Amino acid sequence: MTNWLRRLRDAFAPAPRIEDSDWHALLRRSALFERLPDGDRTALRTLCERFLARKTFSAAGGHELVAADCLAIAALACLPVLHLGFEHLAGWREVIVYPGEFRVRREHHDERSGVVTEGDDDLIGEAWERGPLILSWADVATDLAHPFDGFNVVAHEIAHKLDALDGAMNGTPRLPPTIARSEWIGAMQPAYDALARAVQRGRDTAIDPYAAESVDEYFAVVSELHFSDPVLLAREAPAVADLLRRFYAAPAPATSVAGLRSDR
Repeated sequence: MTNWLRRLRDAFAPAPRIEDSDWHALLRRSALFERLPDGDRTALRTLCERFLARKTFSAAGGHELVAADCLAIAALACLPVLHLGFEHLAGWREVIVYPGEFRVRREHHDERSGVVTEGDDDLIGEAWERGPLILSWADVATDLAHPFDGFNVVAHEIAHKLDALDGAMNGTPRLPPTIARSEWIGAMQPAYDALARAVQRGRDTAIDPYAAESVDEYFAVVSELHFSDPVLLAREAPAVADLLRRFYAAPAPATSVAGLRSDR
């Protein structure tokens, strides 16, 4: 069977059903899911079934993955696209899970001096534009146990995936018709600039100062807050909070054959 025929078959094949006992165990595992309206829980379950059917999970660094943990990661990854649609998770297919922080080697280019340096970074999550979603299970587990403390590593990395859908990680994801690009930038850029100035001046900020690293990190951090501490976000950046409420609640477009095939 040719690759395109296999992708088409997989796209239309029904995803394996999540057993009721497994789904209810997930809902009991974290108040993040338990508090969802019934309709959203049903939609999330359907998205999780597609995620588990179309993404592959790999353990790294000696970690041991179990089915319940894969389901939890799937639910956290699908929550941001609950209303946007599954096609917003297109373009990648692997989830790699480490037991805790993992180390990556990076190159840093100083634009002023032209000097390139190498160094190691310890990360809890990473999302490549068309590569895997990489996660620290210790941090995922903490987010499940304490879902409203302002942190959600999976939501953060999925925000990066959404940001990359239009071909560039620049803090502006593919927007629904109800939000103009000028409106998005008009709310996000001033909020990012204000946070960056505060961090540069050494001020304590309620929003994680890591958000001041770049506009794409700002979008990822405020997306975390949207799901884990929306009250803090509304207090610190009301225009951004309102924009994200509209973005993450945007209705999914009509499903197309191309959209179904693209998540392979």
